[in-house]
Amino acid sequence: MQQRRHRGTARIAALALLLVALLAACSKPKPSPRSGPAMRVVSLSPSTTEAMFAVGAGPAMVGRSRYCDFPPEVTELPQVGGYVDPSFEAILALRPDLVVGARGPAGSAIAEKLEARGIATYFPETESFAAIDAMILGAGERTGHAAEAKAAVAEIHARIAAVERAVSASPRTRVLVVFGLEPLSVAGPASFSDEMIRRAGGTNVIAEGGAYPTIGVERVLALDPDVIVNAAMMEERASERLRKDAPGWARVRAVQADRVASITDESVLRPGPRIGEGLATLARALHPEVKIELTARGDGGAR
Repeated sequence: MQQRRHRGTARIAALALLLVALLAACSKPKPSPRSGPAMRVVSLSPSTTEAMFAVGAGPAMVGRSRYCDFPPEVTELPQVGGYVDPSFEAILALRPDLVVGARGPAGSAIAEKLEARGIATYFPETESFAAIDAMILGAGERTGHAAEAKAAVAEIHARIAAVERAVSASPRTRVLVVFGLEPLSVAGPASFSDEMIRRAGGTNVIAEGGAYPTIGVERVLALDPDVIVNAAMMEERASERLRKDAPGWARVRAVQADRVASITDESVLRPGPRIGEGLATLARALHPEVKIELTARGDGGAR
């Protein structure tokens, strides 16, 4: 009897020790990110990649997403997958001390996993010009290039102002920006593209339905835009689907009047440091009668 009692007491003691060990493991603090400027950066979105180079932190880049293609030299860096499907193992193999990317559905999940390993992350919003400014300034602060980031933002502001001055006297054009044709996905309010339209001297005909709603061609007929910007050029036969003889679209006034602007320039579509150039491209499409020529980078003016 006494031996059984001894064995029972031993088991209880062992379980108690195991519980203490488990609690200690659970309460173990996460590794802290390294202090000081980031020296090894992986970027999971084109906009944050461009921001890193814009602030002078390009040499710190050690990895990128498969969609990061500007500036051209970034294509020489190792890929770590896409934004929604990054490879955690590929990222860790590059030993980054900072991982950046645009905020989105996958951002929080990958950030939690990385921060648990002591790797700092930065996933800012980029759905407005003000948010893009903040993203660029944040990139500079985290890489020891705060002064360069402020200079980059000032130059962007100058280029935006130059475009806005050029179109200020032109009547506002009613615009529909198309991102996808099957289904028909368009730029809605509260999106980066909505602000691009306004600053380029246009009015977005989509005033409700979220940032990127889907609509039907009948809705396009009812909205009757002056100009359609076809930004779905990566889709198969995208240009053919918006021609005068295309089913449904043939009845749209902008299509009949040849007021469809096909845009493949990523600076128009990408919420990053090149928004000044992108705004000029969009403004030319909306107001072909206005001459808009930005000067070379460095003086931020227009002629």
